[in-house]
Amino acid sequence: MLASGLLLVTVLAFLIVLVFMSVWKQRKFSGKLPPGPTPLPFIGNYLQLNTEQMYNSLMKISERYGPVFTIYLGPRRIVVLCGQEAVKEALVDQAEEFSGRGEQATFDWLFKGYGVAFSSGERAKQLRRFSIATLRDFGVGKRGIEERIQEEAGFLLETFRKTNGALIDPTFYLSRTVSNVISSIVFGDRFDYEDKEFLSLLRMMLGSFQFTATSTGQLYEMFSSVMKHLPGPQQQAFKELQGLEDFITKKEKKNPNTEFYMKNLVLTTLNLFFAGTETVSTTLRYGFLLLMKHPDVEAKVQEEIDRVIGKNRQPKYEDRLKMPYTEAVIHEIQRFGDMIPMGLARRVTKDTKFRDFLIPKGTEVFPMLGSVLRDPKFFSNPKDFNPNHFLDDKGQFKKSDAFVPFSIGKRYCFGEGLARMELFLFLTNILQNFRFRSPQAPQDIDVSPRLVGFATIPPNYTMSFLSR
Repeated sequence: MLASGLLLVTVLAFLIVLVFMSVWKQRKFSGKLPPGPTPLPFIGNYLQLNTEQMYNSLMKISERYGPVFTIYLGPRRIVVLCGQEAVKEALVDQAEEFSGRGEQATFDWLFKGYGVAFSSGERAKQLRRFSIATLRDFGVGKRGIEERIQEEAGFLLETFRKTNGALIDPTFYLSRTVSNVISSIVFGDRFDYEDKEFLSLLRMMLGSFQFTATSTGQLYEMFSSVMKHLPGPQQQAFKELQGLEDFITKKEKKNPNTEFYMKNLVLTTLNLFFAGTETVSTTLRYGFLLLMKHPDVEAKVQEEIDRVIGKNRQPKYEDRLKMPYTEAVIHEIQRFGDMIPMGLARRVTKDTKFRDFLIPKGTEVFPMLGSVLRDPKFFSNPKDFNPNHFLDDKGQFKKSDAFVPFSIGKRYCFGEGLARMELFLFLTNILQNFRFRSPQAPQDIDVSPRLVGFATIPPNYTMSFLSR
């Protein structure tokens, strides 16, 4: 009886201390941080958030508190930036101050601050320089990588022909193809499409990527310190991430020239392999669905392909300069698809004055890339899929300062050039040879995302590839 009473007193005392610490922290920074809803001890602003619609929840809060506000995801203090102006001011105008990397709890379980994407400070700078130089040495940005993409496109076209117009789910057809491009760069070889280990890797990547968009994934972002020890879907995501690291480690052991710090090398390679597969293949998958929803757009792209390229040669990347409509469509697919709507979290590297606020060193920052891609100051109908967002009055392609799917500033995605090349070459190769058919009428196709969290996941669907 005495023991249980002492335990109860100890627990209550512990809770009271935590409450006082939480209140003290809030008061310490009151009047300095951007405004936001009042957090509760331990759970922060959990009650004001819908973990199934985290992006929409944050955007709703911005309607009350403005484009710069503070939110607490459990114990995590986050400054949220919405709209093109606020994001540019932070990531470009004050690039150094906002160059730290914040948490992405699911991936941090594995990466723990290693690797080019999830590291900070001097480590991040060195790995970034190393990665860019190495990719350049391996042919990225040169004619050789374009030929590699064209070769892989040929394998994909042959695979589609073998379906004979049957209904298929294009997910792994696309991820196998896109992944083979980055595999040929980081591993020096491609995989056979039927390789069981390769298909297992792709399922691991897709599974962990999709977990970050689920309600449980967003809950894990708030309470990872507790949830990492509990059973649940997060444990499956951890197994998938560990399986990916084990594979990369095994591949790198075959490289006799590896002298770079092994942990960083392995996880940087995984960063490139993962990012170079999931984002591009998911964008293409969303793009196919949008084109079936808008067959008039598909027809216009094919008309431009036939006129500029014809049917007797493969598309070249330089063709895009004469294909403004196709360029506009690809940009609009990326804008509408909005792969990483809340951006990769940043962290301020020192006490930072931003607008009328003072953001303490170490505070995490969410640059809401989705809010830039849907900024009504730049896009007339931001919720609609409309390639005219990227065309001028003469039908020529026009750039937009709010087109930021690769982020901006010091830590923009350095795979942007490769991704742009892949999107153009794969899409034009496919549309040159096939037309798309959905089992549903265009008006019945739902293009709303299936999941939106860290990532945007398009709906599952089937389609037919019919030879032109």
